[in-house]
Amino acid sequence: MADADSSAAQRSPHPHPSAAPGYGKRTAPDQAPRRRGDFAHLRAREASIAAFIDRLPDGAAMDAKTLAARLPDYGQAACRTALRRLSEAGHLRRVTERIKGDGGSWHWVTRTYFSRTARDDAWWEVLLTGGVPPQALDERPAPRPARSQRSRAYLLLASLGRVDPRMALSAAECQALEALAAQWLDLGAREEEVVRALTAGLPPEVHSAGALARRRLADKMPPERQPEPGPEPEAGSGSGSGSAPESPSRRPLRILECTTCRTPGRPEALPGGLCRDCRGLPSPYADCRPDPAEIRRRSDGIRRALRAVVQATALPS
Repeated sequence: MADADSSAAQRSPHPHPSAAPGYGKRTAPDQAPRRRGDFAHLRAREASIAAFIDRLPDGAAMDAKTLAARLPDYGQAACRTALRRLSEAGHLRRVTERIKGDGGSWHWVTRTYFSRTARDDAWWEVLLTGGVPPQALDERPAPRPARSQRSRAYLLLASLGRVDPRMALSAAECQALEALAAQWLDLGAREEEVVRALTAGLPPEVHSAGALARRRLADKMPPERQPEPGPEPEAGSGSGSGSAPESPSRRPLRILECTTCRTPGRPEALPGGLCRDCRGLPSPYADCRPDPAEIRRRSDGIRRALRAVVQATALPS
């Protein structure tokens, strides 16, 4: 049914609108091949809309208003609810991403990453922090990379145990933290700075080096720095043009947003791609709010005390 609904919408004589350049749909990497029943685990409406989005090209607009205009069976409210449920099911995440335009200037765009294969929060976190997520369980595992193919960030994490045995990480922990460490390096941090941030001021006993490293990498993330100027080229050296080689391209910076209300937050604060309010959870500060009845009681007491003071100090007529 979902495939049929999607095919009918695709046969519309009007092409699907594209989002502004740099915005719109972004296909997530490493998906399983498309097959019948990809969205059978979803409700009928969500399965139909997911099948339609799955066939849209990158850059296509996929906001609730555009989807409702292309899918006559569903209104904007229904499409907004469907996008929220697809986010909860692990099929999409909305992010604000910093990219480099054609003119060389940096600017922010909003993209919605869509995955035909449902992913958990950990997979999305690795992708959105600039790493390469592991393949899905139903896909053939990639061959183990040779030692020389390990990234600079991975090798840095693997060396922590030699600096301080309390921060010795397993291979799985190095792989899980690789994206965060790589983001430090992409922001201009030197390797010794990363090592110092992970090993300075350790408690006498570290019970979970991986958890501590993750917290420090996330909480102490440095701001982006301008590259340090290199030495002046010698006269006559180079290819004759005299221009310095371009710095290697950096991974784009991404900020996760709530799929429903677009509130930004860290991945761990937006499970399922949704903020606390959109998940229907009470505010963490709810218990800190005073009771209105208690406020009125105290206000009345203060007013009574003030009247008593005024009456006691009033001069006799």
